[in-house]
Amino acid sequence: MTRRTFFALPAALAASAPRSKMGIATTSYMTAARPKDTLAFFDHCRELGAGGIQASLASTEVGYLDTLRRRAEEAGMYLEVMIGLPRQDTVAFERIIEGAKRVGALCVRANCGGRRYEDFSNLDDRRRFERDSKAAIARALPIVEKHNMRLSIENHKDWTLDEQLALFREFSNERLGVCLDSGNNMSLLDDPMEVVEKLAPYAFSTHIKDMAVDEYADGFLLSEVPLGEGMLDMKRIVETIRRARPEARMSLEMITRNPLQIPCLTDKYWITLSGQGPVKLARMLAMVRKHKQLLPRLDGLNRADQLRLEEDNVKRSLNYAREQLGL
Repeated sequence: MTRRTFFALPAALAASAPRSKMGIATTSYMTAARPKDTLAFFDHCRELGAGGIQASLASTEVGYLDTLRRRAEEAGMYLEVMIGLPRQDTVAFERIIEGAKRVGALCVRANCGGRRYEDFSNLDDRRRFERDSKAAIARALPIVEKHNMRLSIENHKDWTLDEQLALFREFSNERLGVCLDSGNNMSLLDDPMEVVEKLAPYAFSTHIKDMAVDEYADGFLLSEVPLGEGMLDMKRIVETIRRARPEARMSLEMITRNPLQIPCLTDKYWITLSGQGPVKLARMLAMVRKHKQLLPRLDGLNRADQLRLEEDNVKRSLNYAREQLGL
């Protein structure tokens, strides 16, 4: 049976593009395409000329895994596997780790939670999240050590920069690092370049993205935009990671969606961020006012138009990575 891509490729992409060093995370297609099959996603990214993929494993069946590894080796592309932390039972987690090892994955990527400022309305719940997350990491580490795998925890709008650094110091394990996202911590008022500089030494994997901002009544709006079209210094970001972790691969996370609302001028936002101080707030709002621009929206677009926009944003980012970032 012929395996199909997860959506139809535009005619312009019928021929393979020049291979980039930059890979693509499935989260670049989380709005419209929503890829489910790892092999189909891999084939699509190979057609685009990407250098690798970061994706979950659709199957841990041996034949499936061996096919994925073979295709990656033939194309000269890297593989990284997305995984959920083991909250209680570790059996499913270890099965994915074994699968990641079989396909030759460089690391597995996980996150602890979602958007902090949306998920918690009281401090007790936040503290419970921190305890549960640390317990899950503690359960995961012996398994990744057993299978000689590396676990990268994304800075995922859940931990501030200082908190994530403290997390790495607390565990102090060579198998534990970060999936360094270049834009997420803006939502927690961390300076994006400071985040890259301080987390880069821990980077096993990355989510490379450019960000754009605008103001709104309760704070500011935050959007991913194609590389080179936002406010971040992409060359400096890539060079900083390369210096600190030359072996870390650059994976694109270009999420096409409506702007995220960062309600930093509301009381709820600060419930779990007390002590972060007015200086960070003032600095971020000044940055927003300096760089604000009209942000892209999906309102009024049907699925076909969303698919085209999502794909175009990925292609523009890959082209920028090749032409401007040496990727």
